[in-house]
Amino acid sequence: MNKSELIAEVADATNLTKKKVGEIIEVTLDTIAKALAEGDKVTLVGFGTFEVRSRKSKRGVNPVTKEPIQIPASKNAAFRPSKQLKEMVK
Repeated sequence: MNKSELIAEVADATNLTKKKVGEIIEVTLDTIAKALAEGDKVTLVGFGTFEVRSRKSKRGVNPVTKEPIQIPASKNAAFRPSKQLKEMVK
């Protein structure tokens, strides 16, 4: 399912217009992204938790030249599903 299909499903379920549902979903996703950018954790009870995880710097190898390179530390968004979501997917 992509974003437009999600919007259509929610619009059908709520009797709202696709335009209004699209705006709501867009604002929701922007709010989650802003919270993650600030280092906050976003928990949606019954669905899961979005959080930022840090990766340490490490050594790697350039596959073309075989020279060692240093891969810098980074931060990445991660999602941990709730127990209820895990059970639904099984």
